[in-house]
Amino acid sequence: MSDHSSNGFPCLRLAIDSLAVKAEADHYAIWVLQAPLQAGLVHHVQHWGNELTQTWQAWQALFSLRAASANAPPPDIVFSANPDPAAATSYSARLMQHLGVNLWQWVFDGPTHTSFEQSRGVSRGRSQPLRLRLEVRSPELVMLPWEIMQPQSGMPAVGVNQRVLFSRTTNEVSTLAPQKEDYALKILLVQGQETVTADAMNPNAESQAQSEHGSSKLALEQEALAIAEVLRAASSNQTTRFPPPVPCEVTVLVQPTPAELTAHLETRHFNVLFYSGHGMPGPGGGQLYLRPDATLSGTELAQVLTRCQVKLALFNACWGAQPDEQDGLALPRSSLAEVLIHHGVPAVLGMRDTIADPEAYAFIQQVVQALVERSPIDEAVAIARQHLLFLFKFNHVTWTLPVLYMHPEFNGELVKPLTDGITEIPNNPDSWIEPYFPPAVLHSIEPAGQSWRVYGGVMRIGSQDGNDAVLRGGTGVSRQHAEIVYRAGVQTGEAAGYFLRDRSRYGTSLQGVNSQWLRVHQQEVPLSSPTRLRLGTHELEFRLEDS
Repeated sequence: MSDHSSNGFPCLRLAIDSLAVKAEADHYAIWVLQAPLQAGLVHHVQHWGNELTQTWQAWQALFSLRAASANAPPPDIVFSANPDPAAATSYSARLMQHLGVNLWQWVFDGPTHTSFEQSRGVSRGRSQPLRLRLEVRSPELVMLPWEIMQPQSGMPAVGVNQRVLFSRTTNEVSTLAPQKEDYALKILLVQGQETVTADAMNPNAESQAQSEHGSSKLALEQEALAIAEVLRAASSNQTTRFPPPVPCEVTVLVQPTPAELTAHLETRHFNVLFYSGHGMPGPGGGQLYLRPDATLSGTELAQVLTRCQVKLALFNACWGAQPDEQDGLALPRSSLAEVLIHHGVPAVLGMRDTIADPEAYAFIQQVVQALVERSPIDEAVAIARQHLLFLFKFNHVTWTLPVLYMHPEFNGELVKPLTDGITEIPNNPDSWIEPYFPPAVLHSIEPAGQSWRVYGGVMRIGSQDGNDAVLRGGTGVSRQHAEIVYRAGVQTGEAAGYFLRDRSRYGTSLQGVNSQWLRVHQQEVPLSSPTRLRLGTHELEFRLEDS
């Protein structure tokens, strides 16, 4: 497969799988499945040797937060003769670097190294980052911290490199559904149960669970509201950016039932789900503990997320990117992140191990801030990992814990980039300020009609999925029927306000003075508040929210 990255970024995608021959159990095949150049589609076989095994065991003994690995004594590791003096001044830093370099050299060796260099040359020629996606098919290798790979001492790890945007992916996925164009960040923040006791799910302890639920819910609500304010603040403290940051809206659910969570997602209003609470690995993506009397499996959550077109799922839950184990062996495609990607969720971010809440929230805040500044998801995660590395240092495990999975067909675009209509940069730098868009809403006049808010000064209306306001049923509505846009009028001298731009085949009708209807076809007209509109057989009303 050649490169088809829809946002123009060159993409190099590799897969790692063990050989089927039992006598070669420590040998793995590495394929380049996607590359900018046809010559980069190569195949290579590598042996997993004792040095890698010992380095990985030493890394686990020092960095793993699971008690099981803490009992094993760390093997003796012989480091390279010339460690980077700036980053590797302690045993832990040298071990982190040593494993990162060894993993890189194991993956990118011989033909795969040549393919990487060719791909990086293409990306440099285009002045764009290279999108690197790693598909680990062998479950015993999933838990490795591939995000710490680095070509050599002194070079940045791949997980924090903004010139090489790293993510994991997986195969045998459901086809990615057509993605709607979003112009705002709309987050559903779900605060689940934080801890689980041994008898929390015991029917005989139902009354006790209800009592504990009631006493802890107030504290959880306060915590969730505090998190929501942090996320909102990520988009409100940039006042001199061009292009301006996108709006960020956060809706909070505290210990919802599965039905309540599903009902909110079914509105199809949200493009990001952020779950904070307890989780356990298990077959089918494990379990999320919404409340003492209700859990939700990864497979169940995957159904509703794909149906409701949620683009990004974030999990501050234990081991969201860790596969389940049976008889000490990792089960293939069993982690929550992999299950969601297999069902067609575009992007999932989970934790490879346990992570403290303050560290997780600092990371998520940076992800949201980068997203409202219009970064693609994999770039936003790289920026947030850099923030963790700066706060907790290179030799701390925290920055290695977030793991990003992306669907192989997904281009990482959460919100639409500001490319259309931007033809020149203003001469006056003082005008590079965040524009003000008066809050407006489009409301259906029909019984049980729906309402749509205008985000970022733009609303697209039509019968096709991907519009901000999708009009289903009836007749006379084009797939991309019309747009409502806000113009400040600084350059043209005209009055600021909202305008209706018709793009349809049959036109749009507006109710003007004396209740007379005016037909607009392939034209742009100003909108007052309120104004009745007819698009085919649908009747709507445009109104400023403070009117």
